[in-house]
Amino acid sequence: MILLVLLASGLIAAVTIYQYSEEAKDYHKERLERKEKAIKQSIDFVIRETTYPVTTENIPLIFKDEIFEIDAIHNLQIKLYDLDGQLLKSSKRTLQVDPNERCLDAEILNVLSNTLEHRYVLKNKVSGHTFQSSYSYIMDEKFKNIAILNLPYLENDDFFNKELKEFLFRLAYAYLVLILVAIIFAYFISKFITKSLKTISDKMSETRLEKRNKKIEIESSSEEIETLVNSYNSMIDELEASAVKLATNEREQAWREMAKQVAHEIKNPLTPMRLTVQSFERKFDPQDENIHQKLKEYSNTLIQQIDILSSIASAFSNFAKMPAQKSEILNVALIVKMALDIFNEDYIEFHSEKDEIIAKFDRTQLIRVVTNLVKNGIQSIPDNSENSKISVCVFSDTNNVIITIEDNGSGIPDDTKAKIFEPKFTTKSSGMGLGLGMVKNIVETYNGSITFTSQLGKGTIFTVTFPKN
Repeated sequence: MILLVLLASGLIAAVTIYQYSEEAKDYHKERLERKEKAIKQSIDFVIRETTYPVTTENIPLIFKDEIFEIDAIHNLQIKLYDLDGQLLKSSKRTLQVDPNERCLDAEILNVLSNTLEHRYVLKNKVSGHTFQSSYSYIMDEKFKNIAILNLPYLENDDFFNKELKEFLFRLAYAYLVLILVAIIFAYFISKFITKSLKTISDKMSETRLEKRNKKIEIESSSEEIETLVNSYNSMIDELEASAVKLATNEREQAWREMAKQVAHEIKNPLTPMRLTVQSFERKFDPQDENIHQKLKEYSNTLIQQIDILSSIASAFSNFAKMPAQKSEILNVALIVKMALDIFNEDYIEFHSEKDEIIAKFDRTQLIRVVTNLVKNGIQSIPDNSENSKISVCVFSDTNNVIITIEDNGSGIPDDTKAKIFEPKFTTKSSGMGLGLGMVKNIVETYNGSITFTSQLGKGTIFTVTFPKN
């Protein structure tokens, strides 16, 4: 109610100021037109009565004294110019004429000659006062233009401003009384309305899931309040019935989520181990002179993945983060390249800004981050795609290391983007969302961040950023 009163007073004040301003503009416009019309009638009379030939050159002679009489009668300064804009005669009583008044601007002459009304009004402000200056043609008895009439006019708004101030003061007093009445009225109305609601609010604030809650009892109340109380009491009955069921479901859900997490974390290292064994079986050649070096590389890859499985098992057995976080000084470019060696896809590209980019991170965790993101990229590319491509880039700035994994897969739908980092895992082949919750947790543990951009049908870019130290 108070806000409505304030808004109404402000709106009425704004409308009133605008109305007074428009009335003042219309008043000055019409007054200048009336003055100009009356002065032209006086000038026409002088032209009809003069004995001089009515020509532009004789204007100073024709209006030698008459121009001052017209000025005195109409209380308005008069200036007469020839058709080229040169000053012929002025009623301004001064010994020296302002150089700016001796000649009219070409713009004024152009508007006068090319407009239908053959009239031009110029507005300007000087020292806070608004001046209008009208220009129009003077004609002889044969309607031939012989001179240009200029009438300077000062807009005096003192009367309008005085009236406006008086009205606004009256409006302010009236609305001050209305505000006081609204405050008193609103106070008593709100006390009456909120009396019952206060009781309900107190009861609601005391409601707890883990304890037995009391029902609300109100002796006298309106029909709406009674309906609200009955709804609350019914909710209390349903809440007690649901509390035990909810606790049971939460325990079951927690075990289900943990089982999914364990299964997913174990499957991640098993896939690259399987690929490594298949690759070794396919490429094994006893006669190869580098067979011992290759065997060592395959063994290192398998040992790394076995270490990951061991850390996962240890972490889950202790109900801790998986796996335990540790920091070691690493060459990030080398570790990322090593993590990509387990993949057999020939369309995976690796680029590094430098051969050596040093940072503090957990070797196992970094491998898990890269393999998860690359695996998701592989799964997002359709099987029949001819131009499959995954690009992994490593670069750095002053304080951070940045890793980008870009694919040209199917992209992430808009309705899925907000959920891909949620710790919920599926077995769908698209790969979007698999393990990303775990990746996000790992990166954020090291004060880093993971973001992505994606377009349907064009692909996805994941960007992992973490500090060097």
